[in-house]
Amino acid sequence: MRPDFVGRGDTPSVFLSTAKDLGTKCGCAFVASEGQMRTNEWLLKGPDEVLTASQPTGYCYRLSPGRGQADDVTIREREDAMIAIRLRSILLGAMMSLAVVLLAANTAFSEEIQLKFDRAGRFKIVQFTDLHLHEGGDKDRQTLALIGEILDLEKPHLVVLTGDILSGAAKRQETVALAAGPMAERKIPWAVTLGNHDDEWPKEIDKPKDRRGLMEMFVRQPYFVSQMGPAEIFGASNYYLPIYDADGTHKKWILYMLDSNAYASKKELGSYDWIRTDQIAWYSQTSKTLAQERDGKPYPALAFFHIPLLEYEYALTDAQADVVGHRHEGVACPRINSGLFAAMLERGDVKGTFVGHDHVSDYEAQYRGIRLIYGRATGFDTYGRDGFPRGGRVIQLEENSETFTTWIRLQGGDRIQY
Repeated sequence: MRPDFVGRGDTPSVFLSTAKDLGTKCGCAFVASEGQMRTNEWLLKGPDEVLTASQPTGYCYRLSPGRGQADDVTIREREDAMIAIRLRSILLGAMMSLAVVLLAANTAFSEEIQLKFDRAGRFKIVQFTDLHLHEGGDKDRQTLALIGEILDLEKPHLVVLTGDILSGAAKRQETVALAAGPMAERKIPWAVTLGNHDDEWPKEIDKPKDRRGLMEMFVRQPYFVSQMGPAEIFGASNYYLPIYDADGTHKKWILYMLDSNAYASKKELGSYDWIRTDQIAWYSQTSKTLAQERDGKPYPALAFFHIPLLEYEYALTDAQADVVGHRHEGVACPRINSGLFAAMLERGDVKGTFVGHDHVSDYEAQYRGIRLIYGRATGFDTYGRDGFPRGGRVIQLEENSETFTTWIRLQGGDRIQY
């Protein structure tokens, strides 16, 4: 289930119920209907207007028994009544504002989003990677503007953020909501895999990392389709997303999301952690279970994670690997090969993998039958390279095919297809 949010023009029934209850307790009648809450006006109108009988939707006013008119009272009683009602209105407004915040953070959506091919038989994904958001500065605004530009050009069915969405953000909830903005505004489903920087705190903050807690913040965002990964396996962002046919009745593709974790526990093991064996076992078992729906034949699949596998490096020196695109830095991968690539070969379902992490590489390698692909780094508040503009990678699936096409969309609208 996806979490709900406030601000789409409707007023949740629990919100209305709360307001009505409060109105009853303060001796006021609450008039409201779906989509017409105007709480702020209560605080702007004068006392005389608050006490009139014919108020716009969303006002508190005192009713006389049976007539729906303001009681005739003495001037002193009227003034006392006005003050009391105004104070109660202010209290009610403050409590309702708090309710908005709580609902936005914690209320679950009542419906699920189903990912499915359009009537033309296409499903388009945009991958953004390495946003490195820092709580809303100028460079963050550049990053979000670029995301919006590409979304408006490509109009995807799904967005995947492949890690390092945050980077040392102290205000995590606010920064996560910032990341959600471009997709929520356009009502586009989106998903994440976590990177090595996402759960880091600023150096001056001494707090333990909380990867699952961060993932829970993402799960509460609007139009978010990711799930919390199984608690019993390593990492927090291990899950899969099925893509259905245009009618929404049969699965056609599977998207595996894997947590590539962060850093190795010992220096002699290299800089970066690896996808653990229990994660690989989860992927293999999930693939087998899903294949039972097709008489043992696995669904075609893609895999998304942040840190590249060692095979991205192996492919560069393999004479049979077809490598296209840019490589302006080394492959910053784990030095331990935990066997994910071998597991994908054995299952025969994953047609391509999509990663980030290395900001100035965007190459693709056709290696041993699997396409190993980098996204194009998106964030401005991190390192880059002159002449290598930021962008995003687009992936298009065909409903009745087990292949896909991909290209890069750059800032300014240019499209690159290797």
